[in-house]
Amino acid sequence: MFSPKFRLSRRLAYLLPSLLSPGLAMAQASGPTSAVAPAAAASAALSSDKVEQKLERVELSGTANDEVARRASSASKIIIGREEIERFGDSTVGEVLKRLPGVTTGGRPGRGGDVRMRGMGGGYTQILVNGERMAPGFSLDQLPPDQVERIEVMRAPTAEFGARAVAGTINVVLREALVKRLNDLRLGLSSERGQLRPNIGWSRSDKLGDSDGAYNLSVNLQQADTLDDSNSINVTRDLHTLEESRLQTQSQSRGQRQALNMNARLQWRLGEGETFNLQPFAVISRNENERTANLTYEPLPTDGRYFYERSQSKSDSSMEMLRLNTQWQKQLDESSRIDLRAGLGQAHSKGDTTQQQFLNASSQAVRTQEDHSDGRDSSWSLNGKYSHQLENEHSLVGGLEGEGTQRDQTKTCLQDGLSCRSQLEFGDELSASTQRIAAYVQDEWSVGKQLSFYAGLRGETILTKSASAAYAVSNRSSVWTPLLHGVWKFDEKSRDQIRASLTRSYRSPNLQDLIAQPAINAQYPCPDNQPCGPNTVDHADRSGNPNLKPELATGIDLAYENYLSKGGILSVNAFVRRISDLMRNVTTLQTVAWADVPRWISQPQNIGKATTYGVELEAKFRLDEFIPDAWPVQMRSNLSLFRSSVDGIPGPNNKLDQQPSATANLGADYRLRSLPLSIGASVNWTPSNTVQQTLITEASNSRKIVADAFALWNINPDTSLRLSASNLAPPDYTNASLTLTPDNQITTSSGGPSYTQWSLRLEIKI
Repeated sequence: MFSPKFRLSRRLAYLLPSLLSPGLAMAQASGPTSAVAPAAAASAALSSDKVEQKLERVELSGTANDEVARRASSASKIIIGREEIERFGDSTVGEVLKRLPGVTTGGRPGRGGDVRMRGMGGGYTQILVNGERMAPGFSLDQLPPDQVERIEVMRAPTAEFGARAVAGTINVVLREALVKRLNDLRLGLSSERGQLRPNIGWSRSDKLGDSDGAYNLSVNLQQADTLDDSNSINVTRDLHTLEESRLQTQSQSRGQRQALNMNARLQWRLGEGETFNLQPFAVISRNENERTANLTYEPLPTDGRYFYERSQSKSDSSMEMLRLNTQWQKQLDESSRIDLRAGLGQAHSKGDTTQQQFLNASSQAVRTQEDHSDGRDSSWSLNGKYSHQLENEHSLVGGLEGEGTQRDQTKTCLQDGLSCRSQLEFGDELSASTQRIAAYVQDEWSVGKQLSFYAGLRGETILTKSASAAYAVSNRSSVWTPLLHGVWKFDEKSRDQIRASLTRSYRSPNLQDLIAQPAINAQYPCPDNQPCGPNTVDHADRSGNPNLKPELATGIDLAYENYLSKGGILSVNAFVRRISDLMRNVTTLQTVAWADVPRWISQPQNIGKATTYGVELEAKFRLDEFIPDAWPVQMRSNLSLFRSSVDGIPGPNNKLDQQPSATANLGADYRLRSLPLSIGASVNWTPSNTVQQTLITEASNSRKIVADAFALWNINPDTSLRLSASNLAPPDYTNASLTLTPDNQITTSSGGPSYTQWSLRLEIKI
């Protein structure tokens, strides 16, 4: 055991070099956690008031530096550094994010999924990687955590990061070039339901020879095998005759995903106050899947609908994505700086699926369908930012941004050797482009040492064009978003502060929602060279809507934050958003060109206004902060409560789509004093949820409880072994829907079991 005097001396030994060298302080940011010495102890060791003030502002550990940046930000921001990212040995970035306040993930328990802030799905959360949007088809689940330097979570939009963030923004920053040498190797093996998942990762940082530059290179190679069972039931009840028809589908799928992720950052110092960066990023993945399904009808269909009783399918898909970003920064003088960025990206995805459908009485396939898709995406971006510091504590920033994407897609479909689309003349080729131009200006103003303001104004124009054989689209939208943020500290040295934000944000339609090209439901196909017949509401065709307008949201955020003396935070954050031109898929009976009778069509529409509000509670602290004799256990907990209502849809469940009523996390970890061992566990909870989506449709899903645990053994200073378990006590999951028309009541449910994943990882510093 070290005496308090020795511990304080050791902290000062680390602190003084960091005061003399900011670069060294950055290099130490990922070191072990330690608390800053209290002011009284600092004054006892150092008599200079000036040095004492510096001690109050400088933090040593990665966690502490993250909290300093969070505290100093004018807009509400949560920063997750390497220490937090590595803590539980998660296999995906989504699994890391699920423990943050107000963040939920879709998909089955333990598998990650689409990431949502404040429970709001469907594009309300802006996802960025290095400040850039990724190509279609890319998700955070494809990004291994060991390639991430930090994660920035912004609860309210800012002018610089963009206003397409009604719920907030998540910016994933990839590994950065450091002056400190780093050479890490990670060898991992995971298992879920007997399916193995090997993983190898390597990260290296060093100087670029004798030049005034540095680099970081991260490579990750992984394979994930999955084996899943699912069961779905569809029951249709005729409200006039009270007769019921039932369809049950039991299926099993086996998949394998192989992926190679590479990213690098090269940085050169060109002169005094001038740097140049290159940031290449590449993802190569391949997926194989085999699925078998057995269908049971009670009674057999007699309404002319096509049906089969058994199917088997095999699919292969691949994706290659390459992105190159450049950045040039120049300090023009003591108060001015210019920052220029440019990026190019290419992505190619293709897929082949073959499905055979049988009647149980015959081994001869009644239908063989082959689908092929090939898509290419190209993108470019240009960004310029000018910053100027005024003498009266104003920091002015102005910027211009341009971004363009081009998507070219080809799809072919063959049924028993004949084209599936020949009778429709919808076309199999799609060429679409999106261009975005934005300009912004912002002012950060410090009024003394207790009060600071942020005011910004951003204007964006988005133009979307598509050309297909029969459905060309041109959609243009412009949005102006004023943004105001403020922070007030109780006093100059206070650890308490209050935040307030008044913002405008928006959600733009995605490309597929705008393109009016219809997709005919496979259960009610059109006869060859003949108009389609009728379909049912639960087997609706799909079509886009070229007249969609973006949603606009006016938001207010209020927060209280208390930063604890031993590291950690207690915070309360309340928010409200008023949304206009809400977009939602609506199923209606329509007269269409491809049928001689009305067909049920699911189509996105602007349906009106909605309101959402909630409160997010967060507590991160060391247990001995409040219980003097307790062990120094690190506690992490949060509870978020959400409410929303959509105008024009009857309650009580007229909520925003996919938004649960709450989410909560509780976690703790502790480093043993007698052994080189760290242990920890966490529980993530999301309750069951029911949403009235439209006047006739209701959707629900079961609750989700995911328990994780880890143990980290430090064999020596350069080698450690990590054992982790994800989704302990795995629950079953269910998604259901209810559709009510004047003639029928249709209920569907689907789901299955989830599984525990065990992982063992060896971490070596070479």
